[in-house]
Amino acid sequence: MRVAIDSAARPNRAARPLTSSFERINALAIDLLQKNRGGSARWKGLGILVSTTIAVLAILALMHALKHVHYREVWAIVTRTNPGAIALALVLVVVSYASLTLYDQLALRTIRRPDIPYRIAALASFTSYPIAHGMGLVALISPVIRYRIYSFHGLGAIDVANICFLTGLTFWLGNLTALAFSLSYAPAAISLLDYLPAALNRGLAVPLLVGILAFLVWSWRGSRRLGTARWPVQLPSGPMVLLQIAIGLFDLGAAALAMDVLIPAGSQIGFVTLTTVFIAATLLGFASHTPAGIGVFDAAILVGLGGDDKEPLIAALLMFRLLYHLLPFVIALVLLGGVELRRSWRPKLSN
Repeated sequence: MRVAIDSAARPNRAARPLTSSFERINALAIDLLQKNRGGSARWKGLGILVSTTIAVLAILALMHALKHVHYREVWAIVTRTNPGAIALALVLVVVSYASLTLYDQLALRTIRRPDIPYRIAALASFTSYPIAHGMGLVALISPVIRYRIYSFHGLGAIDVANICFLTGLTFWLGNLTALAFSLSYAPAAISLLDYLPAALNRGLAVPLLVGILAFLVWSWRGSRRLGTARWPVQLPSGPMVLLQIAIGLFDLGAAALAMDVLIPAGSQIGFVTLTTVFIAATLLGFASHTPAGIGVFDAAILVGLGGDDKEPLIAALLMFRLLYHLLPFVIALVLLGGVELRRSWRPKLSN
């Protein structure tokens, strides 16, 4: 996927040091935490406990799932995979990441900064998501990378904090909506993961849909803001929320379809079942805060979709990991490095 490097940056403005980005973002975080230190500390402790529990359980499940796997057969399946299927999966990965760039574009419109060109939003999105998710530190690294991109175009720490919140909101709205629909249509698909009967899983879809609908109605009534006068958070309008959900569903659908085309024919895994487990695996991977959800995502896929014949699924997972996580991670690092190198050379060239 091609993402243009910001050529319209102000020529008389030197890039700020990377430490300045950390200092500004950290100052914002510290100020917000000091407003409710006790409650924040308790929530942070609970979050660490939940993440650690998910990671440990996933590792144990993965170790059990990988028993008696014939790795030579896994490699043989990879080498026999139709190049056309790999090419199609790569195209779907590009489509998924292209839709991710719209997360930032919507966020910029919500905070009333439509003057920022799309290429800058695409650059910020494509560099921040693969790197932050690949390192397992989304809440820390994503704001810093976005600040490095957007501060060069006049956005401050508050703007970047709003963008990060809104892009996260788009992700969760899309994923939870897809999960609710999947649970309603195929409630038995996730039973191997949550050990709940299909009827109860279908019942879980109801509060999810009600909550999303309530948020949509609440936001439709007018412009909404959270936070304080000093640290305001602008929320999207109702029509924008609908657009967020649509983009989130499209992004998720493209990623799940990329996984689907890599699974060898004859595995008899339906797309709805795959999508339901894929959503749950993605959310568990994010909740665990492990780099790229490694171990957690894989365990959820193998447990939720696996049977006795796990080699084809493991082969598909390896190829999906390469196309969806490793390749974008490397490209994003090179792209961000090129931006930083260009900015560092610009003052020298101007002299």
